[in-house]
Amino acid sequence: MVRTDVVVLGAGMVGTAAALHLAKSGVSVVLVDRRAPGEETSYGNAGIVESNTFFPYPIPKPDRLLAIALKQATEANYHLAHLPKLLPWLFAYAKASTPQAMLDFGHKMRPLFSRASLEHEALMKDAGAERYLRKNGWLKVYRTAEAFEKAKKDLEFLATQGITSEILDKEGCLALEPALAPVFRNGVFWSSASSVPSPLGVTRAYAEQFKKLGGTFLQGDAMKLHRSGHYWRVETDEGPVDASQAVIALGPWAPDLLKRFDINLPLEVKRGYHRHYRPRGNAGLSRPVLDPEVGYVVAPMEQGLRLTTGAEFAARDAEPTPVQFERLMPKAKELFPLGDPIEDKPWMGSRPCFPDSMPVIGQAPGQLGLWLDYGHAHWGLTLGPVSGRLIAEMTTGKTPFTDPKPYAAERFL
Repeated sequence: MVRTDVVVLGAGMVGTAAALHLAKSGVSVVLVDRRAPGEETSYGNAGIVESNTFFPYPIPKPDRLLAIALKQATEANYHLAHLPKLLPWLFAYAKASTPQAMLDFGHKMRPLFSRASLEHEALMKDAGAERYLRKNGWLKVYRTAEAFEKAKKDLEFLATQGITSEILDKEGCLALEPALAPVFRNGVFWSSASSVPSPLGVTRAYAEQFKKLGGTFLQGDAMKLHRSGHYWRVETDEGPVDASQAVIALGPWAPDLLKRFDINLPLEVKRGYHRHYRPRGNAGLSRPVLDPEVGYVVAPMEQGLRLTTGAEFAARDAEPTPVQFERLMPKAKELFPLGDPIEDKPWMGSRPCFPDSMPVIGQAPGQLGLWLDYGHAHWGLTLGPVSGRLIAEMTTGKTPFTDPKPYAAERFL
C-alpha cells in the first residue's frame, strides 16, 4: 500500500507536467499510466509550441465541407459509421466557430497560450533538457493569393493583441528554408514560437525531473480508480495507491473513467497520423513548415522528417485508415523533396477535443478531491506545462496565476 497526497492518472505531456508542477510545490505525488511516459497521444504531434495561437480551428467553409463529405479532402477524413454519434458534437463545434465564439475563445485561452513557451523553457531548464528547445519559430506558406489575403487580415487583428509575425515573400521564405520548392506565393514567419525535435524526449525528461524531486511513477490501471474511505484508490503493478486527491489527465481515455462517476462531458477525438521520411539528397529543414491550404506539417524530428495529417473523425479505437497520406503526398512532395518512409506504416493518435476547443481544468463536478485536466485538442504539447501549473495551484490551495473559471467542466452542465 502506498499513500500519497495526489495521484495523477495519465503520463502524457499533460499529466506528466501536472505531476512535475505538483512535486515542485512540495506535495507527495504518484504518477500512474499503463505505459511509460509520453508513449501515447503525446508522442505524435508536430512538435510546435504554439504560443502565437489566438483562434481555434474553425469548422471548414462550405466548399471544403463538400470535399470532406465526398472523401476528397486532404485536411480531414471520417468514418461513416461514426457520424450518428458525432453529429451533436459537430453541431456544437459549428456553434463555437462563429466569429464571436472564436473571439471569446481567444480571450479566454490567451492567458494559457501566452505563457506556453515560458513554462516549457522553465521546466526544460530545471530538467537539464534545454537541448530540446528550438527557438527559431515556424513557417506557414500560402499557395494562393486568396488564402494569403485571408491570413493577412487575421494577422492585423493578432497584432492588436500583441501577437507579432513577419510577412515574407517567396524569396524570404526560401532564405529561411532553402530546400522548399517555390510552389507558394508568400509565407508568414512566427519567430516568437518554439518547437521541439522529440515530444517523447521532452515528456521523458519531465518525468525524470519529477522522479528527482521525489515523485513516483507506477504502471497501473487508471480505469480502476474508486473511492476507498476518505481516499481515492487506484491499482498499480506495485499494489494499491491511496491519495487524498486525484487528477485525471487521461486525454481521449478520460470519458471511459468519468462515466463511472456519472460525469459525461461532450468530448470527441480527432484522430491524426504521422510518418517519418528521409529527405532526398542533402535537403533539410530548420523548423516546422505548415502548408495550410493542403492541411499538413513537415517538421524536422530526431527520427527524420515528420509528416503529420489533419483530422480524422472516427471512433477512438477503430482500425487506422491513413488515407490522407495518399491525398496529400503529391502536394507535400511538390513542396519538399521527401524521400522514402522510415517506418513500415504510419503512427496514429487521438486528440481529445471539446466542441469549444478549450480544455477542462478544474474540479470534477460532485466529486470531492477529484480534478480534471484533459481535452487539450491540438495543443497538448503546447499547453501541458501551463495547464499543469494551473491544476497544481488549484489542488494545493495557492492563488491561480489566472482565473480558472473559463475552463471549468460546469460550462457543459
